[in-house]
Amino acid sequence: MGFGVFIHRTDSIYDDSPAEQYQFPGQYLGRVQACVGAWIVYYEPRKVAATRGYFAVAKVAQIIPDPKVPGMYLALIELGTYLDFINPVPFNGPDGVIERGVLNEEGRISGRAQAAVRPVSAADFNRILSMGLAEDEPELPRSGEPLETLLPSGLADGTQAPFVFEKERDRVMQLSSRIVRDRLFRRLVLQAYDKRCAITGLKLINGGGRAEVDAAHIRPVEANGPDILSNGIALSGTAHWMFDRGLIGLSDDLGILISRHANDSDSIRGLLNKTGRAIVPSGVYERPHPQFLQWHRANCFKH
Repeated sequence: MGFGVFIHRTDSIYDDSPAEQYQFPGQYLGRVQACVGAWIVYYEPRKVAATRGYFAVAKVAQIIPDPKVPGMYLALIELGTYLDFINPVPFNGPDGVIERGVLNEEGRISGRAQAAVRPVSAADFNRILSMGLAEDEPELPRSGEPLETLLPSGLADGTQAPFVFEKERDRVMQLSSRIVRDRLFRRLVLQAYDKRCAITGLKLINGGGRAEVDAAHIRPVEANGPDILSNGIALSGTAHWMFDRGLIGLSDDLGILISRHANDSDSIRGLLNKTGRAIVPSGVYERPHPQFLQWHRANCFKH
């Protein structure tokens, strides 16, 4: 069992859903089996336009034959382990190649860098993780939320402490911490949405520098919703309350829906941005995914 790197493209021809499963051919079975029960990093190749580089971390739960495609397999991701990086990590950094295991004895990039699935050393894994989750300027919580539960250790008293841990075990344990994951997810969503509510269009920053907007899960964590940007949306307090209670929802094309059960639909319409559609990031992978929007309409939205 060891750390690994899985290559995934936004435009992948494989039946991949990074937070749920990774499809691969039989030639990589041995390498993926070595990652069962371990953490892996997702990587998008440099030749992909607007590549994200190393962009997320997840834990492999098990491998099964693909029931739909003979000769293919699925690596199933353990629920609640996938986490998008708040800082995409490039293949090359200021000090050279980040994943040093792809270098040969002469220090040049070897053919290993082309492998869709490859093992990665603990040192390389920790280096990628530290860069991907570094919080040099953590996102402040909304007014009224306790600093000590949302900020990294050492920041509540005004000191700086990025996402770096002295021990490898501590670093991996943090990936399972709900407090840490909520903080990182908030940073990720607010960064993508420029701290602007997707429903109202308002970008409100209070005197203390805090954004008055929430990072909401479309499919809640309690209902096995993953910490992936496409399952997130930035909402002001009132919009978040209405979204969670099913008074508003979103169509697959991001049109804002108002429930017939809302007792003051005219006032709700007055809160919506002028387009009547959710204001979302430009990147395809950053926008709310239809599968999460469909879940919300089926399980939360009051038709």
